[in-house]
Amino acid sequence: MTSYKFGSYVLRFLSYVLLLFLLILILVPIWILIVNSTRSTTEIQQGISLIPSVHLVENYRLLLSKGLNLQRGFANSIFLAVASTAMTVYFSLLTAYGLVVYDFPGRKLFSNFIIVLVMIPMQLSIVGFYRFMSMLGLTDNYAALILPLMANAGAVFFGKQYLESMLVQDLIDAARIDGASELGIFHMIIMPLAVPGAATMGIFAFVASWNNFFNAFIMITSIEKYTLPMLVQTLRGDVYRTEYGAIYLGLAATVVPIIIIYAIF
Repeated sequence: MTSYKFGSYVLRFLSYVLLLFLLILILVPIWILIVNSTRSTTEIQQGISLIPSVHLVENYRLLLSKGLNLQRGFANSIFLAVASTAMTVYFSLLTAYGLVVYDFPGRKLFSNFIIVLVMIPMQLSIVGFYRFMSMLGLTDNYAALILPLMANAGAVFFGKQYLESMLVQDLIDAARIDGASELGIFHMIIMPLAVPGAATMGIFAFVASWNNFFNAFIMITSIEKYTLPMLVQTLRGDVYRTEYGAIYLGLAATVVPIIIIYAIF
């Protein structure tokens, strides 16, 4: 019995060592990216360093001096990500609630159709999507990136699976007996109970919107509406070719908010 406990402790210790190694493997490149955003081009060319330097403000001024509006791009990304997250979480949970609670003809077929939509990549339908948005006059408009998320198949599927695992039908029946409306039941009972699932959906939706380059690059043409990932893409041009510190600062600006969102939620 003693040898069994000893073996269990050794296995647990090795598991922690492996997890610590994987954590370091993930964090070190991110830390180097942040450190390089504080270093000058000359310091970066000299080799890798884990200690921040003093050129952060200089790199920031260099970005601004060459026409990159980092503050505007950050504000655009924040607005787009927050609006997209709110749209995705609310309407996806509302749709999932209808699929779980109500029994109507074709419910099973509709649920299976959502699964099929999850497996279809956006790239296959981007031509038809662009033409549809053009017909509606929504090109070069954030609405083309926000409103379609009312029908986010992946978020609906996740919300449906979550509600099926935690929803108690008796609560809904009791609320109906007390005279609550259907939307009132969803807002006052389901939403508070679904906070953990909604937070998870919010993380995925926020990160997906923040990192969304493909759709945004196709739909948005005005540079003043560019998001951070779109602005960072412009750092590949000749203007920034030798300004490594400024390039790293632009890349760090797109990564740090995602880390903060993960830490909060």
